[in-house]
Amino acid sequence: MNIIYFSGNGNTKHCAEFLSSALVSGNIESIESENAIQLIKESEEFILAYPVHFSNIPFIVKEFIQENCSLFVGKNIFLIATMGAFSGDGSGCGARLLKKYGANILGGLHLKMPDTVADVKLLKKNFEQNKAIIKNAEEKINHVAKLIQIRKYPQEGLHFYNLLAGLLGQRLWFLNAAKKHRHAFKLAEEKCSGCGLCQKQCPTRSIQIENGKAKFTGSNCTICYRCVNSCPKQSITIIGKKVYAQCLFGKF
Repeated sequence: MNIIYFSGNGNTKHCAEFLSSALVSGNIESIESENAIQLIKESEEFILAYPVHFSNIPFIVKEFIQENCSLFVGKNIFLIATMGAFSGDGSGCGARLLKKYGANILGGLHLKMPDTVADVKLLKKNFEQNKAIIKNAEEKINHVAKLIQIRKYPQEGLHFYNLLAGLLGQRLWFLNAAKKHRHAFKLAEEKCSGCGLCQKQCPTRSIQIENGKAKFTGSNCTICYRCVNSCPKQSITIIGKKVYAQCLFGKF
């Protein structure tokens, strides 16, 4: 089965690649790739994987689905949502949007992975704890791969009580905050070296280097934390005021 994914910091990419290997079939593409659209067109059924942001589908994934809505009509889609701790209905958020555009949802899977919100101390784990989290996710993926092969799809995050949990647990509280964070980041200019890595990494092209410093130039941040976790000087934050731990998957 083919897999389409978005990954801010590598967690979802690893899960997608691990599942693809376990299934021993299909191709895999990021929505940032020019090949993603073609892969969707060629697939009667496929897997869509994404991280959960504020107990919601990432803005970039939502916009990708909306902009290409005609591609999803009649498609059979299995959803995977990765998260640092809790989402409630992470897969359900994508399911409801895709159903609106005529897709059939086969099932949903929630995978706990290392937290990537680098500037908030809550949920931070040490190296060994994060390794254990990844191992548990991989074991779950191996189990689910066997179920997919016999067409028994988990239904995690797709029930009404999951919707209530996601809505009341996080989404209502952070919806306005998430929208606010789309329009700016915080930069410690004295730390910024103007290396341009954040500009290169930004999936929404919202960062430019001007006068030797990083500058947020758009209004379309998807809050993926890729710039925060990639900055060699730890000069960028979004929610908090300091970086506690950079959380790119490659560290683990």
